[in-house]
Amino acid sequence: MEFSSTAVALTRCADYHEQRLLQAFDRLWAACATSLSLRGTQVLLKPNLITARRGLLACTEGRFILAAAQWFLDQGSRVTVGDSPAFGTAEAVLESLGVAAALRGKGVRIVDFGRTRPVILPSGLRVGMAIEALDCDLLVNLPRVKAHAQMRVSMAVKNYFGCVGGMRKPLWHMVHGGKQGRFADHLAELLTVLPGGITLVDGITAMHRTGPTGGVPFPLRLSACSTNPVATDRALLEAIGVDPEACPLLQACRRAGLTGSESGQLHFPLLAPADLRAEGFIAPPELMPVRFNPLRFGKNSVRRLLIRLGAFS
Repeated sequence: MEFSSTAVALTRCADYHEQRLLQAFDRLWAACATSLSLRGTQVLLKPNLITARRGLLACTEGRFILAAAQWFLDQGSRVTVGDSPAFGTAEAVLESLGVAAALRGKGVRIVDFGRTRPVILPSGLRVGMAIEALDCDLLVNLPRVKAHAQMRVSMAVKNYFGCVGGMRKPLWHMVHGGKQGRFADHLAELLTVLPGGITLVDGITAMHRTGPTGGVPFPLRLSACSTNPVATDRALLEAIGVDPEACPLLQACRRAGLTGSESGQLHFPLLAPADLRAEGFIAPPELMPVRFNPLRFGKNSVRRLLIRLGAFS
């Protein structure tokens, strides 16, 4: 993934009406994606499909995913949607979001990130990354703006964690999430081994107060686009009024020297964050430990396995 561009296109988007979304995508793409040709490219849409168990607000809005798929199909791309949910399958979560049938009807393939390829991060850590994410022509990151009880916020950078295959994600929490752990630093490292892509942000209805699930709707009414996820997050922090110094993931990006982590590096071809500043977004004041309780980890691991085997279908 390249970090040379620090352009972040921001636009207002009042709701999830399909035509308004398609028009917003036109503006955003024209502002920050240069002249990249999409015809014939294999596009992987990577939304946040964490779970549908505690309501749908924790996931990228289904209508946003569907509109993004349509937009790339209209450009002549071949489109796949994929993720590795915390519970269930990508298809099951998309069914809950009400868009799985519509996606299939458009010829969009739905995949789980079960097949992985080992990749070595700059720190030397070996990690299994989703083959679909590594091999696509264009990786399109579709995060929802959310509060997060461990990272304070979950936006563009955090959403790439879903490219780590299956059971490896909760294991990361266990191994790298202790007091001396480097969980956030390893998340930042993931960006350096993923292919080039673009982020389209679902910031229309955000989720605040807590997360990654169980939060409350917040009318943010914006969308954003950038080829640099670090710059995207830095701009969005300003728009929602959250202190970058209080965000472990942005601090990890700074430590890694990733371009886009400083506000002075950013360029805004459309609106600036100050033009979209939303008052009242609440991020968790105190962060929870990243490391899971071992008993909870074991219980959830067994449950995930049973779901994969169809025991809860």
